[in-house]
Amino acid sequence: MTKLLMLTTDQKLAEIRRLYFQTTKQTILDDLAKALDLLKSMPSEDERERATVYMEGLAEMRKDWLKTRNKPQNRSRRRPK
Repeated sequence: MTKLLMLTTDQKLAEIRRLYFQTTKQTILDDLAKALDLLKSMPSEDERERATVYMEGLAEMRKDWLKTRNKPQNRSRRRPK
């Protein structure tokens, strides 16, 4: 049987921080989902507030990286005559 670990608020914050610094363009969606789950499991608003800077940073990275992923390639477009 696998033993479940209950993380303290400080451990959750440390994990969110680790995700922030180690995320990549390829892992951003999974890392952001993990960070959101950790954030939701924090019991009080004061504790969640401590993670705000990392959560905003992850959201900004996702926005920037998805924008470049969805950007059309430099294809020549024909202009209508």
